[in-house]
Amino acid sequence: MKRRTFSKLAIATALLALAVILLGAYVRLSDAGLGCPDWPGCYGRLVAPSRPEAVAQANAAYPDRPVEAHKAWKEMVHRYLASALGLAILVLALAAWRGRRAGLPLVLPLVLVGLVVFQGLLGMWTVTLRVNPTIVTAHLAGGMATLGLLWWLALRTGPATPGPSAGVAGLRPWAWAGLVLLCGQILLGGWTSTHYAAAACIEFPTCYGGRWWPATDFAEGFALWRPLGPDYEFGHLDSAARTAIHLTHRLGALVVLLALGALAILTVRRGDGGIERGSGLALGAALLLQVGLGIANVVGHLPLPVAVAHTGGAALVLLALLTLVHRLRPVPIARAVGAAANPLDSRPQQLRECRS
Repeated sequence: MKRRTFSKLAIATALLALAVILLGAYVRLSDAGLGCPDWPGCYGRLVAPSRPEAVAQANAAYPDRPVEAHKAWKEMVHRYLASALGLAILVLALAAWRGRRAGLPLVLPLVLVGLVVFQGLLGMWTVTLRVNPTIVTAHLAGGMATLGLLWWLALRTGPATPGPSAGVAGLRPWAWAGLVLLCGQILLGGWTSTHYAAAACIEFPTCYGGRWWPATDFAEGFALWRPLGPDYEFGHLDSAARTAIHLTHRLGALVVLLALGALAILTVRRGDGGIERGSGLALGAALLLQVGLGIANVVGHLPLPVAVAHTGGAALVLLALLTLVHRLRPVPIARAVGAAANPLDSRPQQLRECRS
C-alpha cells in the first residue's frame, strides 16, 4: 500500500473513531449506557429484543432491568460501530505490517490494536460494573486517545510539509505543554459527565443563587473509587461533591482557554505562510466553539444536542492541537540531508521549473 493511500485510510478510520465517540456520548447522556444489561450481547441476543415474546423472555431473565427498546438499540448500535472501528484498526495494522519495508510506520498501528482491545474491555466493564464513573471516564479517555493516535498516524504518513519557520519553532514546547493541559481537561470533562455534575451549576459566570463558590466537597467528589450500589445511573453524590467537580472543570477550562488561546494567537502572529497561520486559526476557532458550547450547556440546563456537541468540540480541539504540534516538528534528518545534497530543491518553484 502506498504511503498516501495509507494516510487516507488512517483519516477515514479517525473519522470513524470520532463517530464512535459522539455516539458513545449520546448513549451516555441519554441514560442508555445500561440499555443492554449484559455484554457483548443484549439480553443474551445479538440484536436488541423487539418482538413481544423476546421482550418477555428478556424481562424474565433480567427482572431488575426491564427492556427499554429505544435505549437497548442505542447501546447496540454503539457496540456495532465500535466493532467496525476495531476491525478498521486491525486492517491498518495489517497494511502497516505488509508495507513496513516500504517505510510505513508499524509501532503506532500495533499500539492502536492494543488500545482498541483494552477499549473493548473497558466497554465490557462499563456494563458489568454498572457504569462505574472511573471506568466510564477511562473509556472516554481511551476513545479520545484512539482518535488522537489515528490522527497523528494520518499526519505522519501524509504529504511532507516544510519545517516550522523561525518565528514559531520556539512554540514547540508550549504546544506540547498545551496538549498535556488539554488531556487533563478532557479527563475532567469525563469525570464531570459520569458523575452527573454538569448541571451542578445552573448559572454563568456564577454557579447558582448568584454565588461564585457555593459549598463544595472535593474529597468526596474526587474519590477515584468507591463501593457502589447496583448501578450508578443518575449518580450517588450529593450537591456539594458535584459542585466541587463542576467548579474544578470550569477552572480547568479557563486555564486551557488562556494557554491554548495564547498559543493560537502567537502562531497566527508569528507564522510564516498559510499552513502555520491556518493551524493557529483552526485551533483558536475550535477553542472558541468549545467554550461557547460549555456555556450553552450551563445556561440551557444541559440540552442533549449541545451536550453531545460539547464532547465533539473537545475532540476537535484535540485534533487541531495535534495538527499544530505536527506542523511545529523539525524537518526529519533524512529530508534535511536530501535538501542539502540537492540545494536547487530548496529554491523557489520557478527555478525548479527552469531546471527541468
